[in-house]
Amino acid sequence: MQENLTALVENAGIVGAGGAGFPTHVKLNAKADTVIINGAECEPLLRVDQQLMAEQAGRLLAALDKIVTHLGAGEGVVALKEHYHTAAEALQCELINYPKLRLHLLGAFYPAGDEQVIVYEVTGRVVPEGGIPINVGVVVTNVETALNVLDAADGHPVTDKYVTLTGAVRTPKTVRVPLGITVAEALELAGGPTASDYRIVNGGPMMGRLVSPESAITKTTKGLIVVPAGHPILNSLERPLNVSLRQAATACMQCSLCSEVCPRGLLGHRIQPHKLMRLAAYGSMCDPAQTPMNAYLCCGCRLCEYACVMGLQPWKLNGNLKNILGSQGIRNSLNNKPEHGAPFREYKRYPVHKLIHQLGLAAYDVDAPLEEAAAPAYAKVTLPLRQNVGAPAEPMVQTGSQVEKGDLIARIPEGKLGANLHASISGTVIAVSDDNIVIQA
Repeated sequence: MQENLTALVENAGIVGAGGAGFPTHVKLNAKADTVIINGAECEPLLRVDQQLMAEQAGRLLAALDKIVTHLGAGEGVVALKEHYHTAAEALQCELINYPKLRLHLLGAFYPAGDEQVIVYEVTGRVVPEGGIPINVGVVVTNVETALNVLDAADGHPVTDKYVTLTGAVRTPKTVRVPLGITVAEALELAGGPTASDYRIVNGGPMMGRLVSPESAITKTTKGLIVVPAGHPILNSLERPLNVSLRQAATACMQCSLCSEVCPRGLLGHRIQPHKLMRLAAYGSMCDPAQTPMNAYLCCGCRLCEYACVMGLQPWKLNGNLKNILGSQGIRNSLNNKPEHGAPFREYKRYPVHKLIHQLGLAAYDVDAPLEEAAAPAYAKVTLPLRQNVGAPAEPMVQTGSQVEKGDLIARIPEGKLGANLHASISGTVIAVSDDNIVIQA
């Protein structure tokens, strides 16, 4: 049973659909006592997971039950925010059929969907520094990822993606589209941008990144947020690193508010962003218990920036430190195992609605209804060979090859971490490169 489901998931090319992109078959090749479906919808404005939980509650619980059985776990938990009333009610109605499964309602705080935070909220266990949930006997998977596992058990590979289209668009909505269409084509399904000069955030406003309209929808695309030029979040995302470092050196007043709200610090991990900021001004952390290595414990959630009264960016400094250490071959050696979270942690969790207002996104915090209508017939898709953590897939087709939707077109390199890739439309392969496979209908 375990080997069979793992093989089916591997063949189907499933990766973490919430944005992480970790190959799911590797997660399933383990033993765990608890499986958690991450339905927290961590990022503001995104709607995919809560809508899928509401619309496909029965299928989601069937998927979770299958994963629980496969891993030999004692229980499965769907963790979602308490104000997702429609989703919670739909799931509650189906739970009677699954004695090993339960719901866990989370508060409306950010980042509730951080996998280490959600493990602590649901189980009370702290994932070790630099560790992953399986270190404490837990497997965490995204809502859409779990539904893809159920599809894989029926022989269906990953060819499509659910994406929330929101922000400055005419009709915010959530849609299902083929992998490989352009961001611009996806946004047309929401009526297109309402601003003539705009930027597009792929992912959420906190951990997302700016992308071109011509970039491709991939297995990890969860939301596209259009914001007008000059919007406050662009000041953060587009701020050059050298400017962030200069501001850190001149304006950080060591108030420690960033450390007070750091979600990993609140789990008991040894990360104090305000002390890492001292490196910019003094070239030292002024604390023998802290080293630049502590930057590896940063999850990049960016919450520190919005706790800072000066609008500084400790997360960007941490990312730079990680890049420097990594380029010198220095790996994280911090693996402390806290027994419990920090004192008063529950009072320091950051309210998501406060964050939305700070981000200047309150006007865009609107419904984006799930639309299951068939997507238009697209003339061409460009499928990146790297849509996952690990190595890019190796092409199995050549220019001129005829493919049907669902055909395997690129596979995991031998002995590498990766994910298979399948055709998302039927047609002719018109280009194969080191980076992409292009199919024309």
